[in-house]
Amino acid sequence: MSEVQIKLYYKNVTSQVIGAENGITPEDFGLLAEKTVPLIKQLNAERQAGKNSYRKLPYNKQTLQQVKGLVAKFKDRCHTFVVLGIGGSALGNIALQTALNPYMHNIDDKQRKGPRLFVFDNVDPPQLASFLNWVSDKLDGTIFNVISKSGRTAETASQLMIVQQMLLKKLGKDGFKKQVVATTDARKGTLRNIANDAGLTCLEVPDGVGGRFSVLSAVGLFSAAMCGIDIDGLLAGAGDMDVRVGNENFEKNPAALIAAINWHFYNHGKKIAVMMPYSYHLKDFADWYRQLWAESLGKAKDLKGTEVHVGPTPVKALGTTDQHSQVQLYREGPNDKIFTFLQVNNFDKDLKIGPAPDCAPELEYLAGKKLSKLLNSEKQATEYALLMDKRPCLTIIFDSVNAYSVGQFIYLYEVVTSIAGALFGINAYDQPAVELGKEATFALMGHADYRELAKKMKLFTSIDDYFLV
Repeated sequence: MSEVQIKLYYKNVTSQVIGAENGITPEDFGLLAEKTVPLIKQLNAERQAGKNSYRKLPYNKQTLQQVKGLVAKFKDRCHTFVVLGIGGSALGNIALQTALNPYMHNIDDKQRKGPRLFVFDNVDPPQLASFLNWVSDKLDGTIFNVISKSGRTAETASQLMIVQQMLLKKLGKDGFKKQVVATTDARKGTLRNIANDAGLTCLEVPDGVGGRFSVLSAVGLFSAAMCGIDIDGLLAGAGDMDVRVGNENFEKNPAALIAAINWHFYNHGKKIAVMMPYSYHLKDFADWYRQLWAESLGKAKDLKGTEVHVGPTPVKALGTTDQHSQVQLYREGPNDKIFTFLQVNNFDKDLKIGPAPDCAPELEYLAGKKLSKLLNSEKQATEYALLMDKRPCLTIIFDSVNAYSVGQFIYLYEVVTSIAGALFGINAYDQPAVELGKEATFALMGHADYRELAKKMKLFTSIDDYFLV
């Protein structure tokens, strides 16, 4: 662990700060340790037995070398890199790019360390049409990375079919083969069949790793490496965090503390978990976190099959933007939330505020100060205001945002999710409630296997004019 570690600061959830009614007392922490330590041991044992496959990803040298090999193959002839995917096949890719490449990455050639990146995680027609119109005469320099474990996801499949038609028309079969990389199951599935039939270059979605846990696999590493991100640093940070989150000393294990604190507050009426980065670079990790927690922890049944309907509701905010849109509710609305701030101590770029205009001497207090000081002062001020209203607050502190610290953060919250799932007594790795919506989409789009479902849906999906105002 030669690099600086990200740190958890949790004093501001304690009764010492916000009182016994809303905070966690020393006695509470003792009980949380008693409940959580056996679960840390259980997860460590499962990991040693080869379960929870995402925990192997920081050490997968074969994938690392395969990704680097493809980068070497494609990078010199690729000016535009396109990810076709949704959910876990997209959110991690987006978060890595926002965190580790400059804001003007896609526009300024001098700031860009690789191709332009576009991630299409939706099927909004004007958005995709606008992009395809722009890229249609640049296809020989564009690589499309389609990511889907099965290939049956309607959104990603439809995107691929549109792109395939365009590539075949303009570049022929060889062009389709040269410009598309499929990241999918190693052996089976619709996308694997398409890839084999067309002779596409492939990367693997690892067995046993769900999409929301897959960013440190080829799913996220390929686009990152293509765009100049240090993937060795990402995996090194994740590996170092792996040591910390395996610690069976509750007070020294940041993942255990975060999970137990959130579980405690969920069971004490605070069922909403707000993540609020005070860094634009980290803003899309709040989106990534929302999927990680919503799909992992929102479950109808526990491991015994008992109906429990549990799950904290993850909410994203951005400092300072959402001080001006959400904090009024957070301070004076119901006290049903726990807040997690992401704070950066040292920014890779900084600005000094200029002198106050002569006609506005009241602004003199800002003159000459660094913009980073203002941003972090805003964080501290918001946290103070929340604490005055007895709202619990955690802070994850980044010394700086780099590949190593981002790798730590990703791995930390993945293990937090595993421990939280164990505390709630649910399966954190499945998502059964997602399937009905997928099947209903198949039915509405005319899939032959879902005709009966389409008939059943008419009562709910047909517009009743009586209720149309």
